[in-house]
Amino acid sequence: MTTTGPHTAQPPTRRGRRRPRPTDTVPVHLYGLRRGTGPLLTLVCALFAAFILAPLLWLLINATKTQANVYGTPGFWFARPFHLFQNLSALGRNVSGAGVYLQWLGNTLLYAGTAAIGSTILSAMAGYGFSRYRFRGANALFYLVMATLLVPITSVALPLFLVYAKVGLVNSVWGMILPSMVSPVGIYLMRTYIDASVPRDLIDAARMDGAGEIRIFLRIALPLTVPGLVTVLLLTVVAVWNNYFLPLIIFSRSSLYPLTVGLSSLSHAAETGSKAELVPVLIAGGLVTILPLIVLFLFLEKYFRGGALQGSTTG
Repeated sequence: MTTTGPHTAQPPTRRGRRRPRPTDTVPVHLYGLRRGTGPLLTLVCALFAAFILAPLLWLLINATKTQANVYGTPGFWFARPFHLFQNLSALGRNVSGAGVYLQWLGNTLLYAGTAAIGSTILSAMAGYGFSRYRFRGANALFYLVMATLLVPITSVALPLFLVYAKVGLVNSVWGMILPSMVSPVGIYLMRTYIDASVPRDLIDAARMDGAGEIRIFLRIALPLTVPGLVTVLLLTVVAVWNNYFLPLIIFSRSSLYPLTVGLSSLSHAAETGSKAELVPVLIAGGLVTILPLIVLFLFLEKYFRGGALQGSTTG
């Protein structure tokens, strides 16, 4: 006697093939697209991926070359001698007279890490306040914070430098960190995320049980907003990591440069031709610069995606 059950093998079809099992794939026509557009969409995605990854591939290949091979061989193919480790070791020396790359990397890690943690904390507190407290002028204050996004940094560069000169923040680490801790985008994202993920009834129940406001924020609100917090953290790290204009106007000592200003000075030395073999060192520095961001994104991608989607589907 044979029995059937959920784990019983499916009988073969007339052609001797097993029936395809149902999958979670959504048919293309359910998206409003015609059948047969799948290969076209795949091709478009592949071309877009090649467009995005081509500069990274160019950096990886040319970081292994000498300066003569950078200009004398195809950009997307390797050449002998293999010079990657020599170029990487040069990043630990002052080969250009403008400073040491590893010192710039350490400065950038300090600026980005400290500013990101501070920005995440402040954005969470401000977003929670705008979302869960009602006070006079709350909307006007929130719109004022959002209006700062319309002000270009170049228009406040001179006033910012004069204020820094008065309070002693020129050539100071805090001159880079403090402004980066204020993130209007982070405040907006946290307010939107808290509106969607922290129920008001849960907060009211905690208040009725005698919990204080600080305890409610730390023990109830924050655990429910981890994807939003990670999103703000990642966005702030990327913003500070790529910031060029602010450190350019407040730092005059190369020992305080972040990677953006340091690589710019290294590029200037390579263009003048006063130093030999600086171009492959510059390329190797650019390659190392993007690796921490890639690693950070891979670790936080699931939180970042969840926080971004949550913020984009609510208002």
